[in-house]
Amino acid sequence: MNTAKISPWKKTRVDELTEVLNSDGVVGIVDVGGVPASNMLDMRSNLRDSMKITMAKKTLIRIAWENSGRSNEELDILFEGAAQPCIVQSENLNPFELFIELEKTRQGRSAKDGELAPMDIIVEKGPTSFGPGPIVGEFNAVGIPAKIEKGKVAIPKTTTVVEKGQPISGDLGMMLAKLDIHPIEIGIILTGAMEDGFFFPASTLNVDLDQIRTDIITATSGAFNLACNMRWFSEQTIPTLLAKASGEALSVAVEAGVTNETTTPLFISRANARALALAGQLDSSALDEELSAALGAAASAASVSVASSAASETVAETAEEEEGEEEEAEFGGLGDLFG
Repeated sequence: MNTAKISPWKKTRVDELTEVLNSDGVVGIVDVGGVPASNMLDMRSNLRDSMKITMAKKTLIRIAWENSGRSNEELDILFEGAAQPCIVQSENLNPFELFIELEKTRQGRSAKDGELAPMDIIVEKGPTSFGPGPIVGEFNAVGIPAKIEKGKVAIPKTTTVVEKGQPISGDLGMMLAKLDIHPIEIGIILTGAMEDGFFFPASTLNVDLDQIRTDIITATSGAFNLACNMRWFSEQTIPTLLAKASGEALSVAVEAGVTNETTTPLFISRANARALALAGQLDSSALDEELSAALGAAASAASVSVASSAASETVAETAEEEEGEEEEAEFGGLGDLFG
């Protein structure tokens, strides 16, 4: 396109737009068509910290797009269906986060005469908040069935009053508003974005990030558990495998009576417990003061332990039931990985 014929102020504006398009981060196109000025000011104010929205005519955006070395085919996709396109740029958000933030600006408004229905407009069956009066005739006049039921105006059957793509009359739009139906959606709608040379149409950005995050965690946990059970040695599995092997080795050593610096404290503890159990079966006159004190301390600790066990018994039983088929697994998934 020949930029030599562009007037000086347009040339300056194109240079500014080109600079925005060449900025770091994510660059995209948004549609603000139909958004009232007051709503637009509020939306931009809420988004100011995370992104920059630059308004310009389509022609100037196209020239700047070409000057930035981008594909016209991609711009045509971004312009498709955009009544009033603007440039959006963010260094803080990726394309998916940008889409989510802009989706929050969507809101409905009443339909004006002649506007096309963005979807089938359906009035659901049920009571309304209106009392008997002329409004019954007003509803019926625009194709919304209404009658009096139990002292209130009611819609006797679910009705599609306008099909998608058909014009909405001004009277119908007014009556829909009385039913709190605002079919015309406005907002700063992202049509697509680019980051690091990759093009993302809006249809590819509308994803459930929470579900994806859950799926990744589940898959990672399953892979870790499988790797441990098949003894797959890696940076992630070795600590868990070593801990399990150490525990099994200690158990074998204790049962075999192997004495070393690790097993000796366990043997002493076991012997002490057996001695106290035996002492508890003797008459108190046969015990010295030290042994009597030890038995008293053990009895106090046991009573506290019993009370605690009783309080948690139901929780423990529930946990055992929930383990079900997993109780035979050798590893506990990501829990083992993070200790």
